[in-house]
Amino acid sequence: MGKSKTNNAAPKKSSATNAKPTLAETADKFDCYQKSVQTPEHEVEFFEHAYRDAYGKKPYTLREDFCGTFAVCCHWVQSDPKRTAVGVDLCSETLAWGREHNLASLDPAEQSRVKLIEQDVRKRNRPQVDVLAAQNFSFWLFKTRAEVIAYFKTARANLKSEGVMVMDMMGGGDCYTEGQVDKRVIKKGRKGFRYEWKQASFNPINADASFYISFKFKDGSKLKRAFEYHWRFWTIPEVREMLVEAGFSENHVYWEIEDDSEESSWERSENASSDPSWICYIVAIK
Repeated sequence: MGKSKTNNAAPKKSSATNAKPTLAETADKFDCYQKSVQTPEHEVEFFEHAYRDAYGKKPYTLREDFCGTFAVCCHWVQSDPKRTAVGVDLCSETLAWGREHNLASLDPAEQSRVKLIEQDVRKRNRPQVDVLAAQNFSFWLFKTRAEVIAYFKTARANLKSEGVMVMDMMGGGDCYTEGQVDKRVIKKGRKGFRYEWKQASFNPINADASFYISFKFKDGSKLKRAFEYHWRFWTIPEVREMLVEAGFSENHVYWEIEDDSEESSWERSENASSDPSWICYIVAIK
């Protein structure tokens, strides 16, 4: 989303003998992204869980760095009338889409508790917040230790004295396999589609990696490379070490735990089983 390089090229046009547009031609890539990737209600629930673990109380203020269409900010203010949110992103296109589709769906009181800032996330802003989120591996666009540590220092400065930074991480052998594609069918209303996440390239020498998101529709048309990500593939121990260097007092890994009923929860852990593809959270405490 706002944290990626978006591909603005139009999908291939339908033939002259068939004037009816394809589903790809009429699709909204940001809407497809939100339906495929984002679960704001889960994120808000986890932010509160992590904050309570750290400080034993409820958080009320959120900053969403690399916020894109800031769906999480909107759900945050809807979850409690005392909550406020700040969304920060450099991409005017995604922020504009979020204003039209996400912010507009809130009532006037809720809208007044969302603040949007179009700028680099490495700048300091007031007010400071309880929770700062950098989701969807977004900080991986910083490819050197110096860049990541500088960002983490700014993130720490944007937190209140009792604050947490939350970010997600991915890994496992599948994530290093070029050509690996994760496909999922998204059934939302009458117009379902298929989401495809492709591990396009990985350089083991410098950990540069490229990923693409595409969407395929029921008529066979496709939004190819609707979103592109060109990142450094950071690992959990590297990130934890950089958080310490940036001044955070402690940090914890939250690993997904599944019970017999196939329900899952996220718990602090220092040990995990090897898995070909996993996602976890790192929570840094100021």
